[in-house]
Amino acid sequence: MDIKRLEHATERHKTSYLSCGSVDAQPIIMLHGWPDLSIGWEEQLKFFGSQGYHAIAPDMRGYGSSSIPENHSDYCMREIVKDMIELLSSLGHKEAIWVGHDWGSPVVWNIALHHPEAVKGLVSLCVSFGWGGHPNSYLSTVNRDVYPIDEYPYGQWDYMFFYLDNFELVLDQMEEDLEKFLAITFRRPSDETISMFNTAKGYKSPTALITKNGGWFRQDGYVGLNSMPEIRFDEQIFSGDKAQFYIDTFKKNGLRGPNSWYMNGSKNDDYAKELGGFTPITKPVLFIAGENDSVLTPETNSHNAMACTNLTEKSLPTGHWMAMEKPLETNKLIFDWLNSNF
Repeated sequence: MDIKRLEHATERHKTSYLSCGSVDAQPIIMLHGWPDLSIGWEEQLKFFGSQGYHAIAPDMRGYGSSSIPENHSDYCMREIVKDMIELLSSLGHKEAIWVGHDWGSPVVWNIALHHPEAVKGLVSLCVSFGWGGHPNSYLSTVNRDVYPIDEYPYGQWDYMFFYLDNFELVLDQMEEDLEKFLAITFRRPSDETISMFNTAKGYKSPTALITKNGGWFRQDGYVGLNSMPEIRFDEQIFSGDKAQFYIDTFKKNGLRGPNSWYMNGSKNDDYAKELGGFTPITKPVLFIAGENDSVLTPETNSHNAMACTNLTEKSLPTGHWMAMEKPLETNKLIFDWLNSNF
């Protein structure tokens, strides 16, 4: 199936997106997270486009060929949800199957809360129910057997708190060497390689050590990306031309926009309060946990059953980058769920 690059532009925003399949078919819209791109859904675009769906994957606000606003506040959930509702309307449809991963998941959860009429069904990979609120709201999910409170007060969520007071430092550290940054980030769990999100079982997540180390990439005696040994891209995630596309895109755009998503927890809490009370999500929901994701551990999944009245929960033996690590298995779980519910 051919994948086309298209865009939808309004006075407030431009969304660039990938499209595969008949434009008249049921849309399935897949939202990437940090620091990813629409092409990260390549295998899902081809598969669902070939199965009679209109498969769509946008570059989210701040990424790729979409608009890249300057202010942190431009990356709050209210604005991002507007982007997606406008995109849906431009497709000539009133509802879609929404799929989210990483920061794309809070977007689809927010769409279900604020615009239930736009949701036929919802899929979240790795990230359980939540609206992207202040990191304080995540602390109840920390496993204190792994992260004693006196030593790791913020557990694996330490990196989120570090952003709030050290945004420019984090940006400098990550942009120091974007090729190494991407190679370190997009990795499967292994005993040989410690990456940002995926560690070998039994290891603490590197995201719990950011404050202790004075920033990113300082574990194990390293003082920054340039002091790390050369590391190749994980070929089972992506490599070659695709890796180069990521490198070129992030060298062009930088990470200020993507990182700004982390700076809006309080605004996102205010957005949630506008609902005037919690109403469960009644549309069909599929949640797929990554069994080896070292940040989004089983303890973080407890809110799903409370929030969703028609919930299916599955898991795959993957780390954080589920759709890239095991695309066939990911596609099958989603496809089987679609066939069971629609």
